[in-house]
Amino acid sequence: MPDVTLRGGALDGLALHYVARGRGPAVVLVHGLGGFAESWGGTMAALASRATVYALDLPGFGRSAKPRAPYDLAYFAAALEGFMDAVGIGHAALVGHSLGGAVSVAAALRRPARIDRIALLGALVPGIDVPLSPAFRLLMVPGLGEALALCGHARLYRVALARCFHRPDDAPLDFLVRAHYADRTCWSARLAYLGTLRGVREDFERRGAGYRRALPTLSLPVLAIHGRQDPVVPEATCRALAAALPGTDVRVIDACGHFPQIEHATTVNDWLGEFLVVPSAPR
Repeated sequence: MPDVTLRGGALDGLALHYVARGRGPAVVLVHGLGGFAESWGGTMAALASRATVYALDLPGFGRSAKPRAPYDLAYFAAALEGFMDAVGIGHAALVGHSLGGAVSVAAALRRPARIDRIALLGALVPGIDVPLSPAFRLLMVPGLGEALALCGHARLYRVALARCFHRPDDAPLDFLVRAHYADRTCWSARLAYLGTLRGVREDFERRGAGYRRALPTLSLPVLAIHGRQDPVVPEATCRALAAALPGTDVRVIDACGHFPQIEHATTVNDWLGEFLVVPSAPR
């Protein structure tokens, strides 16, 4: 599987793992908290006949480097831009799941000319408040979060992940837990996970007003797909996005939790194909 090393600026030398498939307009898939590139396998297969589809491991996750860094949205957006530079993508459509949605929006605000359109799946959106679960609040406490991270193991991860689905299925759960397990659960990965929780909390709590002011400046097509029974990011989040960003196409799926691209793959992939793979305007 390929890897790239970013060059220049604050992220110089950062190694990122990614997978790519297909040929055509560029589409970049951005995973959520604890996710990884290969978790997009079904989406990549569905889109690859009409697009060049890239899925990367964000820094701190999967098989990408896990430096001590400020794991906030600005850092992830800069890494996404650096990735596009490194693999030669001038502009692309983005698909962001959960935290990856927030990263995608931050990237579009950072460099709007490089992002054609954004699809958001069960996504967090900076500037739109989301209630934090008690478990996340505990992990954000310095010292206590590190102590709890020491207790993590595969069975616990599987139980927590199963609660994100409306109707958990063994095959995707096993893959999401076991794939590249050592890389994704080493101590540096656990510290990056905690750092991301804390850094993104700062974005939502202290920088939220700035993002709310910036959201209406996005002049690109946005598709928001959300599970009606999503226990992680409430359905109301995408409704609030549509209010903040008129023109957003909101589609809610019944009997669906936090992973619509897995739980209702055929429907979601059809929608993504229709939305993402369109002729680009001249630049």
